[in-house]
Amino acid sequence: MSETPFILAVPSKGRLQEAATGFFKRAGLTIAQGRGARDYRGSLKELPGVEVAFLSAGEITQHLAAGAAHLGVTGEDLVRENIPAADARIEMLAKLGFGHADVVVAAPQAWIDVSTMADLEDVAAIFHARRGQRMRVATKYINLTRRFFASKGVTDYRVVESQGATEGAPASGAAELIVDITTTGATLRANGLKVLDDGVMLKSEANLVASLGADWSDAHKTAAKAILARIAAEEEARLNRLVTASVPDALSLAPDAAKTFDARALFGVGGEGPLRLVCPAEKAPALADWLIGKGAEHVGVGALDYIFGARNALYDKLAKRIG
Repeated sequence: MSETPFILAVPSKGRLQEAATGFFKRAGLTIAQGRGARDYRGSLKELPGVEVAFLSAGEITQHLAAGAAHLGVTGEDLVRENIPAADARIEMLAKLGFGHADVVVAAPQAWIDVSTMADLEDVAAIFHARRGQRMRVATKYINLTRRFFASKGVTDYRVVESQGATEGAPASGAAELIVDITTTGATLRANGLKVLDDGVMLKSEANLVASLGADWSDAHKTAAKAILARIAAEEEARLNRLVTASVPDALSLAPDAAKTFDARALFGVGGEGPLRLVCPAEKAPALADWLIGKGAEHVGVGALDYIFGARNALYDKLAKRIG
């Protein structure tokens, strides 16, 4: 029987799919969607052994939990909500810089005496004493809510599972407060709600997530190493700049450049040619000034496409978990 393919799960539609496709493209990996937008299986053009599964963000967490996908792109909020004991079953390899949102506790703005979770516990006790019932919290994040409320010592409440627009629950009388996801808070404010001062439960964004329960054969490890090497190389290049200058006694300057500007020297055979340094992008202007002070007439600063290294920090992170 032939080996099962390496599965990379990515969002199937909308801005998350566009952002994920762009992320892999920057790493030199082109996602092809088979026969078109309605095809839920695709490939990476540069790595023939990889099969791409187009799934909803929630389905991606299910596949990762079950070991049906090796790597997946999904939000940390869904990982923490949908995968019990998540840290024992998955490895969060890298934050991807898109899909930012906060999971928050929001109460009516009219509750002027409630600004913290401690205030909420007091209100819950009063609510129960006066009405004979527990304060209701509308949310789709049932597990996150229970864990967060327990950590804050808030116990006198009950969860109402939200089936629609959660932010409308207090106005409709379905709940007294909510736990929901927000990017700017504008929708909450429009519905007369406020985020509690200590009510940010999770600052989420899209992550590259590995399943620890997937079949990690040697071939699958090789595929993961190839994918993660390109992602790591693109990230390293994006965060750094190549600085080039002709200076007297270039070799002797390299140690000081490394110490002062976190710069790494790149030399030709025998150290010949101009001094070429790779340094963090934010330190490149200061390094250029320093080199001019050491005798350089001109200093070039340029962007890099990729920086590949003998060590792959992303794959090392995965290898520690899968052996």
